[in-house]
Amino acid sequence: MGRTALSALFVFACGILAMPSHAADAVLPLRLEAKTPLGSVSGRIDHMAVDLARRRLFVAELGNASVGVVDLGKGAVTHRISGLKEPQGVGYVRATDMVYVANAGDGSLRLFQGDGFAPAGLIALGDDADNIRVDAASNRIYVGYGGGALAVIDPTSHKKIGDIALRAHPESFQLEPDGSRIFVNLPDARQIAVVDRATLRVAASIATKDARANFPLAIDRARGNLLVAFRSPAKLMAFSLADLGLRASIESCGDADDVFVDAKRDRVYLSCGEGFIDVFAPQDRGYERVGHIPTVSGARTALFVPELDRLYLAVRASGREPAAIWVFAPP
Repeated sequence: MGRTALSALFVFACGILAMPSHAADAVLPLRLEAKTPLGSVSGRIDHMAVDLARRRLFVAELGNASVGVVDLGKGAVTHRISGLKEPQGVGYVRATDMVYVANAGDGSLRLFQGDGFAPAGLIALGDDADNIRVDAASNRIYVGYGGGALAVIDPTSHKKIGDIALRAHPESFQLEPDGSRIFVNLPDARQIAVVDRATLRVAASIATKDARANFPLAIDRARGNLLVAFRSPAKLMAFSLADLGLRASIESCGDADDVFVDAKRDRVYLSCGEGFIDVFAPQDRGYERVGHIPTVSGARTALFVPELDRLYLAVRASGREPAAIWVFAPP
């Protein structure tokens, strides 16, 4: 190697060593650790849930009319619940060891025993049964469905005990961890509904104005923010939990479907069907994008499990990739 080449290499190495720490973090805020094949699964893959005690991941294989059960220790599918009707939402209740599957095709909420997956009941809700949220503290399950409602389920009696009327079909919704509110994305109504869990009524709403297609939603407890991702235009917006006012708006990847807060690292993960995972970090009063990680077009649903320190991304089968769960590990 000549003197000129050595000098150039030395300058490049010095530049790497002098790189600010935040820039180095932005290079690889998530690392692809493994790809778990789902086998002969075709079509769209929707939401996921986890059984921490058994280290199992439940995957709603909507296009396959099934729920795949992934053993996270083995990195393999060990069971498949079949014969479903467009499964979209999945939930797991540890106290009763029960798996809940919301089916868009027939509007049913189907129950399966966690040990062996024997059918354990069916609750008729209405059309387009979708997202599921488990409130372990108050022993309640909430399921979004129909033209605008959240069903309230008692996991002990396996019965619907209430309904919360909404202005449009609910997409992602989150339970306030330190309060009694539920924040619900209603893209067709161009708003975010704020539900009072005590009265089971909408207490307030946030108009999204020119921002449309608000599907994913998460709560940043540390900063008192409600994080909502929009598809048109592609932005991540932060609203104050205190007064519901807009605090920040940042460009994001397109076709967003899931957003999560990694409290341990003070990061936000946003999975997008455009074929990217965006990573955000707090900056001043808002957030900045510190990572734009390529994935696969159409891979938009994900699940971040803080207890396992992993982000699981559902990748549908295509000419480029087989159906699989991609496992990402933070640094």
